Amino acid sequence: MADTNFIDYVKILCRSGKGGAGSRHYHRAKYVPKGGPDGGDGGRGGHIILRGNSHMWTLLPLKYRRHIFAENGQSGSENRSSGKDGEDVIIDVPCGTVVFDAETGDYLCEVTDDGEEVKLLRGGRGGLGNWHFKSPTNRTPRYAQPGEPAIEKAVVLELKLLADVGLVGFPNAGKSTLLSALSAARPKIADYPFTTMEPQLGIVEYRDRQSFVMADIPGIIEGASEGKGLGLRFLRHIERNAVLLFMVPADADDIAEQYKILLDELIRFNPQLEDKQRILAVSKSDMLDDELKEELAKTLPEGVPSVFISAVTGEGLTELKDMLWGAITDESNRIATPSITHRPLDRRHRVQEEDEFIFEQEAMPVDEEELDLEDEDWDEDWDYGVDTLDSEGN
Repeated sequence: MADTNFIDYVKILCRSGKGGAGSRHYHRAKYVPKGGPDGGDGGRGGHIILRGNSHMWTLLPLKYRRHIFAENGQSGSENRSSGKDGEDVIIDVPCGTVVFDAETGDYLCEVTDDGEEVKLLRGGRGGLGNWHFKSPTNRTPRYAQPGEPAIEKAVVLELKLLADVGLVGFPNAGKSTLLSALSAARPKIADYPFTTMEPQLGIVEYRDRQSFVMADIPGIIEGASEGKGLGLRFLRHIERNAVLLFMVPADADDIAEQYKILLDELIRFNPQLEDKQRILAVSKSDMLDDELKEELAKTLPEGVPSVFISAVTGEGLTELKDMLWGAITDESNRIATPSITHRPLDRRHRVQEEDEFIFEQEAMPVDEEELDLEDEDWDEDWDYGVDTLDSEGN
């Protein structure tokens, strides 16, 4: 994976901006005796915001941008002048990006739509100036609020491809050949296992100028959910697919048994995949005559629509597209995005070279003026959680 531009897993360090300190200034003018406090408020620290971008298909830009820091808010000044807010940092990510906490592996948020903005880390609020605290009994307050501290967090970004149909099968089951026959995609095709080293997407044209997206992932072997082969790293790409197309070659020893092994691996990875609609395609059927097809049809799993296809001769491809389109457009097969359960990252689901990446954290500058400020003026119920931006950008 080091020589490819397709990056679907990256670990980065993010830090929002800290809020600026409020000012303790007092108004002084030649003809204004006892001017009183006029210290301004500190500016808000910058947010870290994720934004979906439909023109991106990989997390490659973030692989070379490991540290993302937002700007700090500036301190308030005299004449009730507020400090400047820190500039927000917007990170463009492909649609279908899921964010996890790098320390605990817990799911944080996801970005699925183009232009969708999710506030990953909130910037610290600016402190109030001393003019907020004046009263008839305290006319010269000598204190102001400090700015809220920044939030620093290491996160893992995973890309889960958005496709209508996901191809599932053992190595050399004919998945890449089928994708090249149905779409303009040109995946690598060879007569040895694991020729597909990264997911491939293809747009399949259908009747009346309609189309759907098909995704091909590297072959799955028995034990893939435990970390064997390449399937574990790419199984997450079929979590968003509306339909799963299982492909088993006609020369397999037991088609039903291979189908069961593939289904078990998916369920072990994410039990929610069992609820997705499935279609079984027996590939390389050009080697069979009508009599053998009838015999094999009796041994196929019950309750799963099946079809005999050949990507070389084109046999059964039209029937397959009709079945796929019917499953995609079936209203009962529509699963709302919020209902997708993202399993937490554990040791088996993580990329070792990313976890071993060492962050050289920069020391955060300390404002000596803030060391003397009172901390008890802050509200204790401030929420640091991930939030979605509203229409006003708050």
